[in-house]
Order: sequence, then C-alpha cells, then structure tokens
Amino acid sequence: MISHFQWKPLFKKAQLPGWKISFFHNGAHYEGIYHKTGDIEWGSQLPPHEVEPTLKEEIHELMLFHVYD
Repeated sequence: MISHFQWKPLFKKAQLPGWKISFFHNGAHYEGIYHKTGDIEWGSQLPPHEVEPTLKEEIHELMLFHVYD
C-alpha cells in the first residue's frame, strides 16, 4: 500500500509534460517522474520487479484522482 503520496508539476506554469512523485511503500521511500503517458521514470531506488506493476497501477489511479479530475 502506498502512503504519503506527493506530487508536483515539473514546471511552474505547465501541467504537462510530467510530475515529480514521491511516496512510501512497505517502509521504503521511492521517487521519480510520472510522464503524461503514464510511464514512470524511477529515481535512485527501484521497486522490486514483482511489485512494480501493482505500484504503477496504484500511482496511475492516484494521478488520475489528483491531476486529471
């Protein structure tokens, strides 16, 4: 489960092309860039391969709720 999810635009005056995201999952801190295509460019820590698809789905839902709504 994702906790402490935060996002902010990459540029001050534009909603696109992407957003900086950060959150905690299972006690680990992750950050990256969420692109308008839904792709995620992970920061220095990559999530485990087996949970990455689930994390991407959860992040996509959060971004739909916060940004696109």
